[in-house]
Amino acid sequence: MLRVVKVENGTVQGLPAADPRITSFKGIPFAAPPVGDNRWRAPQPASDWEGVLLAHEFAPVSMQVRQEIDENNIYTREWAVEPDIAMDEDCLYLNVWTPAKRVDEKLPVYVWYFGGGLQVGHPAEMEFDGERIARRGIVVVTINYRLNAFGFLCHPEITAESPEAPANFGHLDQQFATRWVKRNIAAFGGDPDNITIGGQSAGGGSVMNQLASPQNEGLFRRAIVQSGVITKLYPGTRMPKFLRDLAEAEQDGVRFFESLGVSSLAEARKLDAAYVRDKYLESNRFWGTVVDNKFNVGDPFELFLQNKRRMVPVLWGHTSSEFFSVPEVSELDEFKRMAVELFGDDAEEFLGLSDAQSGSLEDAVKKASVSGIEYGIRIAGQANADTGAHVPLYYYNFDAEIPGWDNPGTFHSVDLWFFFETLAKCWRPFVGKHYDLARQMCHYWANFIRNGDPNGQDSTGEDLPKWEPYRPEAPFGMRFADQAEFVREQPGEMMEFLVRQYFKRKG
Repeated sequence: MLRVVKVENGTVQGLPAADPRITSFKGIPFAAPPVGDNRWRAPQPASDWEGVLLAHEFAPVSMQVRQEIDENNIYTREWAVEPDIAMDEDCLYLNVWTPAKRVDEKLPVYVWYFGGGLQVGHPAEMEFDGERIARRGIVVVTINYRLNAFGFLCHPEITAESPEAPANFGHLDQQFATRWVKRNIAAFGGDPDNITIGGQSAGGGSVMNQLASPQNEGLFRRAIVQSGVITKLYPGTRMPKFLRDLAEAEQDGVRFFESLGVSSLAEARKLDAAYVRDKYLESNRFWGTVVDNKFNVGDPFELFLQNKRRMVPVLWGHTSSEFFSVPEVSELDEFKRMAVELFGDDAEEFLGLSDAQSGSLEDAVKKASVSGIEYGIRIAGQANADTGAHVPLYYYNFDAEIPGWDNPGTFHSVDLWFFFETLAKCWRPFVGKHYDLARQMCHYWANFIRNGDPNGQDSTGEDLPKWEPYRPEAPFGMRFADQAEFVREQPGEMMEFLVRQYFKRKG
């Protein structure tokens, strides 16, 4: 087993995982600490170290709100089980799980970006244990990155100082870590030419940004986007503003510096990190991706549709009850006006589908509500064919029955327990069918990471249910419920209408 490896900055020692055939390395620095003059600056190379670095524990998490366990909050109840977890601005570290016995094995590599709205989250969350995926012959890497005001603040002085990297420091951390993996993963038995990037929620959105960044040519071979495709359907839909232009973001930064009581970047960099974090929390602002025309050159979803992206296979999907796009209207007449504004001459068809002419507003809105992520994926699937790209796309819908006293349904992020196959760490009373489903999902993910095709054999030696690529003429996907089942059903008529209207409006 590879318990001691040599990377570019020195020697690292890992530990046997729960399965001693796997070695885990936790807390390896991939960049210099982003403190002092490195605050609000693109990640810089890590320094060399003497002796052997004991990579036995997770590094501190990024600066963020201190989570408190709240039985009324499903997310803190589910994952924030260590409220006193170490937190520090010095946070640019990654973790590796490898099954390799030798450095020359050239195993496929999976690089994971966690979610949390770019405001919270960290790779030490217990569901992100990479051991089970690693048991399937994959080298798993989970990375940390800067969040909120530390990762996404902009300011005219920052732009003047670093015009080539004026923004998106959290995304640049992800990119820098993935480049570190490409340079160093062979030491862990991984193949630097067979890297898959993946993430969920804001981590999935980060994957979309990495796919669309012109700076990432040749960095990875495929991508997994879980609950991370963001596109707006109805006007007025409440959702965070995930994309700002640089000028707008710079003015946000000017106002934030005023709230900090400083008048220059140099002064701001001297402030205590906890003070900066607390002022960010007081501001009640959402700090996210910026169109800086360097790393980010536009809406990654729109760029995906235009093939202005890395042309690699993508596996993507969502849970069955998350992020539904709902018309935000208060009267039936307002609903009708919205339909006419959106669909013009086709509004009658829309209204006919929704029974809005004769039914109640509640019924009309209910029938017009669709999964926003499914909507985006189906648009992308159509564009993938219409543009002649024909890059393999694999679509899934996670629809498992989730046990627990809270009757949560398939809430956003619950699928994390399954494809990482870490259900045993959860408080929920999962039973055999859940463990069988998790095993299947983990196999599908590992197969896709290995060669861009999720199909293969289960641990039983039987073939997994066949998962076919998504095509407009066969717009089908895998349904993960009591078990994996490839569902050959057309989307609902409302979804079909909305996707058709999207391309009609685009001309």
